[in-house]
Amino acid sequence: MGAALVLIVIVLAAALYRLSKVGSRPKGYPPGPPTLPVIGNLHLMPKKKHHLQMKKWAREYGPVYSLMLGTQCMVVLSSDQAVKDLLDKRSNIYSSRGDMYLGNIASNSQRMLLLKYGETWRMIRKMCHNILHINAAKSYVPYQDLENKQMMAGMLEKPDLYYGHMRRYANSLTSQMVFGARTLSLDDPKMVQLFEYFEEFSELLGGTTAALLDCFPVLRNFPDVLVPKRKYAKWLHERESKLYYGHWMTAKGKIKNGTAMPCFCVDLVKGQDTYGFPDGLAAYTACSLLEAGSDTTSSTLIGFVQAMVLHPEVQKKARQELDRVCSGRLPTMEDEPNLPYIRGCVKESMRWMPTDILGVPHAVIKDDEYLGYKIPKGASVMWNVWAIHMDPKRHPDPRRFDPSRYEGDNQTAAEAASNLNASKRDHFVFGAGRRICQGIHVAERSLFLGISRMLWGFEFLPQKDTTGQEVMPDPNDLTEGFIVVPRPFPANIKPRSERHAQIMREEWEKAQEFLNAEKQWKKVPEGMMFSVYTPELGAKN
Repeated sequence: MGAALVLIVIVLAAALYRLSKVGSRPKGYPPGPPTLPVIGNLHLMPKKKHHLQMKKWAREYGPVYSLMLGTQCMVVLSSDQAVKDLLDKRSNIYSSRGDMYLGNIASNSQRMLLLKYGETWRMIRKMCHNILHINAAKSYVPYQDLENKQMMAGMLEKPDLYYGHMRRYANSLTSQMVFGARTLSLDDPKMVQLFEYFEEFSELLGGTTAALLDCFPVLRNFPDVLVPKRKYAKWLHERESKLYYGHWMTAKGKIKNGTAMPCFCVDLVKGQDTYGFPDGLAAYTACSLLEAGSDTTSSTLIGFVQAMVLHPEVQKKARQELDRVCSGRLPTMEDEPNLPYIRGCVKESMRWMPTDILGVPHAVIKDDEYLGYKIPKGASVMWNVWAIHMDPKRHPDPRRFDPSRYEGDNQTAAEAASNLNASKRDHFVFGAGRRICQGIHVAERSLFLGISRMLWGFEFLPQKDTTGQEVMPDPNDLTEGFIVVPRPFPANIKPRSERHAQIMREEWEKAQEFLNAEKQWKKVPEGMMFSVYTPELGAKN
């Protein structure tokens, strides 16, 4: 009995000792804020506006610091050089993801964004490359041109609905590329649901409960009644999977019977024939592209409108350049080399209001060392987008919207991301390393057309209240979650002149000649690099 008691005491002492170490920062880890036993730094994590606190800690603890979050370590990279050195140069070990428990429940572990680095992720990425590489991206300009012209016409008729016009523009472009069908209306229920579900998913993934379940996996054993957010995640999955399966099965059926327009889903059907992956993975792959293409582009354009309301001097300078190059017509992609200030507007929009404000953390798959610090296997590695973008040493007066920062910078976003000189990268919106956004080439063109044509055709002014006072938007009033967008704000959007309005209407009228009675493309424009699926012969390239 005495020996048994001694053993129990020893086991309890060992357990208590191990528990006392949970939450503490081991020797050799990057510096960070003081910890408390068990919880580490969890008590310091804000419920809202995480990016502000992450930036504050970067000033206190340097470009590489660590947060001890229960059983987990998060390493935060807050300089361009640290991102280059680790996520880019060591991408072979920094390209995975952590558990992200609630996010994977909401996605049934099939959302590409959250997949760990491995065979499935590489297979999907290879298929996505087929429609998103640089030469393929150039071929989608006819889609972008037409959707942009509808957006401009819509803003003429209903300028107060600019949020919806920009969302339809980005969603319809991506829907054509992925599923072969346009989104015609601001009120399209599938588009409305997509944005609603993705916003809810973003808030779920960025919430306190998600962090707790990742930091203390033992909590996952509790029933749903004690973890209501898990029940909510399951409910969210039921809703979004119905939407995603609907998109995928409709496209798959048309591809199989030979009635589909060329699109990315052809590659998915061929891949499914070859590799045998389930419809759930195919649906989430297709709709992950739809989410990414719809949300980031539209959110950046909304942020740009806000910037123009706040910075009228930028509008004036931009229009001088536009009027010099293309005064009596809409700008086109061919004008891009001759519009350096507009290119600067595109870059500055992504720097000034980054949609993925803290990125989605990578995970390191083996122990590593950097700047003399140990980075342990399994640690989350966050690229602190906001802190880098708002670093006054990198960007003087960082909250000022100033496209002239990029004077002489002729790089595309992809070229800037691969520049060996980290200080020459324009912004970090598209990620880093092997997980850099594959839609980077398409998104940059969509933003150029959107920004150049809006500046060409419209003035963006503050709304006035009932007393005649201007109501200025608050650039710090953002939605919560891992993806953000300015909350709705008033803006007085009006055409620069009746002549500009007439040209925008005429361009949309001419563009509709390519559409059938259902307002879908009569045929896919020449040169697009979609593959072919011949039902009676099976898949072929």
